[in-house]
Amino acid sequence: MLEFIEFDIEDAVAWRISGKVTEEDMQLALDALRDKIEAHGKVSVYQEIEGFSGVELDVIKDKMRFLSEFGVSFFKKIAVVTDKKWLQSVIAWEDKVFPGVDMRAFGTEDRDRAFNFLAYGDDPRSSPTVA
Repeated sequence: MLEFIEFDIEDAVAWRISGKVTEEDMQLALDALRDKIEAHGKVSVYQEIEGFSGVELDVIKDKMRFLSEFGVSFFKKIAVVTDKKWLQSVIAWEDKVFPGVDMRAFGTEDRDRAFNFLAYGDDPRSSPTVA
């Protein structure tokens, strides 16, 4: 399930993911991203992931279609808040694979740091260390 979160950053989209992500959820997220890209050119994303139990196959197809249409160059920053260590490791890996996008993973106790990262940036050395 995807639930949008109110966010005070003009060029950012924010949502919370819990349970299984459906194709309908992904379409809502991608439509929100398209709207922000149209309005601002580059966007930032804030995601909270809690109780994640997987995705429908069509979600992956929709995301890949979206990325092939827009690429990753339209992302400024991505902040992912989760208590899942494996997911924090994936985000750290993606940050290295996509050097043009600043991606950071934050523990659930660091939501404020994640917001500040998107709004103002922060010292990369201050990001949480992922085991």
